[in-house]
Parts: sequence; structure tokens; C-alpha cells
Amino acid sequence: MNMTRTAATFAPPVMEARRWLDGVEFPEDRPLINVSQAAPVDPPPLALRQAMAEFAVERDSAHLYGPVLGNDELRTELAVQISQHYEARVKANQVAITSGCNQAFSAVIAAITDQGDEVILPTPWYFNHKMWLDMAGVKAIDLPTGNDLLPDPEMARALITKKTRAIALVTPNNPGGVEYPSDLVRRFYKLAQETGIRLLVDETYRDFDSRSGAPHELFQQPDWCETFVHLYSFSKAYRLTGHRVGAIATGSSLLSEIEKFLDTVAICPGQIGQFAALWGMQNLSHWVAGERDEILDRRAAIAEGMPRLEAKGWRLLGLGAYFAYLEHPYQIASDDLARQLVPEAGILLLPGTMFMPAHDPTGKQQVRIAFANLDRAGIAQLFDRLQALSF
Repeated sequence: MNMTRTAATFAPPVMEARRWLDGVEFPEDRPLINVSQAAPVDPPPLALRQAMAEFAVERDSAHLYGPVLGNDELRTELAVQISQHYEARVKANQVAITSGCNQAFSAVIAAITDQGDEVILPTPWYFNHKMWLDMAGVKAIDLPTGNDLLPDPEMARALITKKTRAIALVTPNNPGGVEYPSDLVRRFYKLAQETGIRLLVDETYRDFDSRSGAPHELFQQPDWCETFVHLYSFSKAYRLTGHRVGAIATGSSLLSEIEKFLDTVAICPGQIGQFAALWGMQNLSHWVAGERDEILDRRAAIAEGMPRLEAKGWRLLGLGAYFAYLEHPYQIASDDLARQLVPEAGILLLPGTMFMPAHDPTGKQQVRIAFANLDRAGIAQLFDRLQALSF
């Protein structure tokens, strides 16, 4: 019997990690610290929820199909805000709304690749990107990043073949947390432009970048939309994870191809989620700024606490947005370590093996901590437990 593409694809890592909790009881004085998933656990702010409820009750359109590429009002507003944030000029017909950012990535890959094509992913990679490439019959070419977790454009150039269709970057990075410098992103853009491939930049965590202003200049480049594909998510900024609202910004001709995929998979993004994203952009800028300040403070708490772990042999490889990416000091492989941390330390985190190809051994020394849902006290408690480990 032939193996299907889904059968050849690894299981969703977050769901796999959750199964490690089965049968484990956590005492009241040491509850589980779950740093496995980068998702807000709180609902949207009350004012947004009330607006969503009113929309659902009073507007028939809340329950009907809409345009495949998203509602015009939301596309227009996002184009305006992208233009403002990146000091550029982006048009509404260069923007599409999707059912989450994962679907945005999947739709772009479907539109630019054929079976057997290749896409370059820096490692550690975002595992859902790898999973989709596997299921699409597209070969993921891993680009190792080293201790600073920053990919090298010249190393990427050496990996480009006649089958290469794109390079996909994530900044601020998942899982590494690192913010790619503007000049580095520009060098990847030039590489993609020179070689006739696409540059996909997933900016799901853009709203929590520690830098003020535009994080790169790609939208300012002439004919940017012929090379650059920007991916974005409303899930983190407005706590809309359950409503699945993402976005793509690129050339209108590519969006016409993407429209075929989206129409077949979901027909259109959900109306309530689109309404929420629009309302959030129009009314919650100060609230999002406060959320960003809180995330940056938690990031600072990680940095301040690291000397305690460094004394035990840990190393901080990357820190930013929702993530800290660490190298552990133990002889045990990270996938075994992560499983043992559940009963022994009451910690659920993801091992570096989930973000690396099987042939790369560095993942066995690395772990990802998604710290965004821990306040300073929770981070201190996490570090207490890690510091007390002995393997």
C-alpha cells in the first residue's frame, strides 16, 4: 500500500506534547507550567467581545459567505495600516484575508510550487511550515543557522537549484525568538530577486517586535510584490486565535492564483473573525501597545533570570516575541528531557527535535519556551524549577 503524504508527515507537535500530560497529576503547590504553545490563553478584551456579539446578533452578513479574498473594508484597512507601519504604499488589491496565518502560508505554497519543487527553510524551523511542505509534496531544504539563529543569505544561495521556488523566513522568529535585522532581510530579498524566486516573510509576531517603526524596508522596494510575500496574523494582537484570521500581502496576480486555493479549502474567512480584526485595528491600538509593553517586560524578565541558568550550563540562543530558545546542559536528548520534565518538574515545553530535520543533531540539545502566558512571578517559578534540575 502506498504511503500517503499525511502518513509521511509527523504528528502535530503541540498535540503530541499534550499527550505527555495523560495520567500525570500535579500537586496544588506545584501546578503545571505550560510553556509549550505560543497562544494567548485569555479571551479578547471585553469591548471587542461585546462588539462581536452585537455584530453576530444584528447583522445577517455575520453568518453568510463573503468574498474569497476577504471583505473589502478589512483589506482596505489592513493595506492602510501596513502602509503606515512600513512607511510604504500598499493597495487593498495587494492584500488578502485568510483563515489564519497557517492557511496563508499553505495558500502561497500551493500557488507557487508544483510537486517536487523545493522551498528553503532556516532551522530551527516553524514545524507547521515543514508539515505543509511535506503534505504538498514540496521538499523542504534546511538552512542551518548556528548559535545566533540568524540565517546566512550566502549559505542559502548555495542551496538554490532549478527546483527552488521560495525562501521562507519568520521574524520575530518562531521558535527562536530572534528579530531579523533589516539589512539581513534586505539581503534575502535581493537574493530572491536575483534568482527569480519568492521571499516569504511570516510576521505573525510583528506586533511584539522590540524595535519601533518598520522592521524592514521590503515594502519600499520598487516592484516589491513581484518577489516579496508578507504573511500576517491577527490572532496574537487581538487574542483571536479561535477565530482564525490571517493575511497575505503580495502582487494581485499571485493573489488571483491564491484565490483558487482559498475558494476550494474554506470559500471565505469567517465573518465574525474578520469583523473582530477590523474593529480591533480601528479601536484597540492603545490596548495592543499595552500588550506589547507587557510582553517586552516578560522578555526582560527572561534575560534577567538567565544568569541563574547559565550557572548550571544552560545557554540562551534566542529571545523575542513569545519565545526563548535555549541550549540545555544535559547528556539526555531534548525529546527525552521534555517528556521527563512533565512529571519531574511540572513543566511542559517543546524539544528542539520538533524544529529540526532528523539528520541535524543540534535539536537534541535545544528546547523552546513559549513564555508569553507567564507573568514575572511565573517566569521566576519556571527558572526555579529549571535551576533545580539534575539529570
